[in-house]
Amino acid sequence: MGHRLPVRGGAGMKPRLRIRQWMIIGMLIVIVMPRLLFELSDLLDRYVFESSLYERQQAGLAEAIRNVNESNAAQWTDSDWQASLQSTAKQAGIGIVLQDGSGREIVLAGPIGTEESATRQINIVEQGELQGKALIFLPQRKSEVATVCAIIAAIAAILFIAWKIGQVVVKPLEAMSAAARRIADGDLDFHLPESSVLEVTTVRSAFHAMGSSLRESLIRESELQEERRFFIGAIAHDLRTPLFMLRGCLAWLEKGKTDNPEKTARYLSICTKKAESLERLVSDLFSFTKLESIEQTLRPEPVVPGRLFADLAEEYSPVAKAKGAEIHFEGDVQRGDITVQGDSHLLRRAVSNLLDNAIRHTPAGGTTTFAWHLEDGRIVFTIEDTGPGIEVQDLPHVFEPFYRGDPSRNSESGGVGLGLTIARRIIRAHKGDLSVRNRSLSGGAIFTGWVPLTIGPLTNLN
Repeated sequence: MGHRLPVRGGAGMKPRLRIRQWMIIGMLIVIVMPRLLFELSDLLDRYVFESSLYERQQAGLAEAIRNVNESNAAQWTDSDWQASLQSTAKQAGIGIVLQDGSGREIVLAGPIGTEESATRQINIVEQGELQGKALIFLPQRKSEVATVCAIIAAIAAILFIAWKIGQVVVKPLEAMSAAARRIADGDLDFHLPESSVLEVTTVRSAFHAMGSSLRESLIRESELQEERRFFIGAIAHDLRTPLFMLRGCLAWLEKGKTDNPEKTARYLSICTKKAESLERLVSDLFSFTKLESIEQTLRPEPVVPGRLFADLAEEYSPVAKAKGAEIHFEGDVQRGDITVQGDSHLLRRAVSNLLDNAIRHTPAGGTTTFAWHLEDGRIVFTIEDTGPGIEVQDLPHVFEPFYRGDPSRNSESGGVGLGLTIARRIIRAHKGDLSVRNRSLSGGAIFTGWVPLTIGPLTNLN
């Protein structure tokens, strides 16, 4: 859960851009949009809204040029001619300056404005000599509408970029800040908005992964707390029963209330059995707490399963005979070429727990069958007893801690109901599994386990 989550694109997902790409796009919008709107407004102003003014200027310009071309320098001093030129220039909105050959101004007609140079110049030449010049000034257009539109476009672009940054950066970051405060208060129920910024999306994915991990950790912690409470209750119950019987028998013997050697021997036998029961209980609890320990790890080494199984069958054979039962072993002991990588001590403990459980439930005259074989790259082993079997309603719970299928938890077999739990956890830590089923309706349980021949890195027992 703690690993980094990559952000992948897929069908239906919005494209993700990095923050610097968003910055470049924003700068382009601020620069391009005002200029584009200015040019569009200027074109509309010139060719749509001011087309009549443009046509009037062109007509007046043409008439003024005709009058100048048809005149001579001597006419330029005539007051009537100057008045006609003034009227034409004023109506057209253009400026006209007439100069003599020496450059002296004779006539100034119409608005000249602030133009530094003439738009057009007409030279009057007579007999090869320059008699005068006509300078025509077209006023420069000042489009206030285009300038206002450009300013509005710049403001709109800035506001749009600010809004977009708020949506894709600020809003998700504020939501993450609020989620962090909720997590600090123990509330893990949060949802963060999506963003089209790659960095923000990566952080969002990490936040959701962290939330999921914390929720799973809290659930696991709650389950562990519940298991610990049950663990303490189970220990108290299972310790109390044999200790009560031990105290009673020892008190009876201490008071010397029996002179019968047979009765004394029977009390001593009860004390011995209860002491053995306590020893088994403490041993199971110790093994279980070791498996629950975080520091507990496997120590892999080459293990020959045939030899391991044969040694265990031989080791438990006297135990079975003491009950009037026997162990029947099936498997090739000589297959030393078949090995698995595993912790030999823990594998021995797992199989020992299964054999011990089978022998305890095998009645006198019964048989415990222990067999193994190679199947599809796996070592498969079965342990079958001829006991009463397992109740159907108990089968799903057989491997749960402290479960023995006996509500009173006062069976003579001793233990605290952890042997099968320990066995299954060890097998699963070796990338295998352990299951159980009844042999038939008449009774008998069959435990089937397997481990792969090639085991990768072994998992922690937790």
